[in-house]
Amino acid sequence: MHNCVFKNLSYPASYTRVLLKDGSKLRETFFELGLSGANITVPHKEAAFKACDEIIGFANKVGVVNTIVKKDGKLLGYNTDADGFMFAIQEFGEIKSILILGAGGTAKALSARFLQDNIQVDVINRSEGRLAYFKDIGCRCFTWNDYESKKYDLVVNTTSAGLKDEELPAPKEIIDAILNNTSFVADAIYGKLTPFLKIARDKNIIYKDGADMLLGQGVLANELFVDYALKKEDINTFMKKSFQL
Repeated sequence: MHNCVFKNLSYPASYTRVLLKDGSKLRETFFELGLSGANITVPHKEAAFKACDEIIGFANKVGVVNTIVKKDGKLLGYNTDADGFMFAIQEFGEIKSILILGAGGTAKALSARFLQDNIQVDVINRSEGRLAYFKDIGCRCFTWNDYESKKYDLVVNTTSAGLKDEELPAPKEIIDAILNNTSFVADAIYGKLTPFLKIARDKNIIYKDGADMLLGQGVLANELFVDYALKKEDINTFMKKSFQL
């Protein structure tokens, strides 16, 4: 995505992947590699928040960073996930209630952003341990053991279940109950039809994977990487083109 933008708009930059096994080494690795910017994915988005010298905008609210830019020797942290996701679900129309599966960094960002638009947000996670944040900001929270079935406009999977395996983000009976009571389904995972989305498809529910979210957050991140030297419309055009390559 980013390289397609850089190449077609003749911008002197290159985007590549780095496997970071230890989140506490993020800052050290960033400087060792001589990077000017980076996107951070699961499970290091909260570690990225701690690695930055300054947090800008919405990331302050959620304690989660997915985009880092170096400026004057300092690391500035941003979160483009939430607005990227809002871009992705526009076609679903008005959404008043959402259930989020998972309680990681992406779930934190999305829940805070949804609440900002006065959307009712419920969160379900395997255990109670990571739910305190969501309760504090006004979400209704459940574990697998105490989930109460309820009607939602949209259900979003933010867990990594299905990324490299055939796992579901919750036991099959819970997933069935959830998907029997929603109008739309989205998965943050992109590039494959996850087991979660397969069930949504089989139930004839309108669904989408994380490709549009990836595009939306990518456009915003690219603007930060180039310090707004490129037009958003041009970035969007060539990022979309990269999906066809």
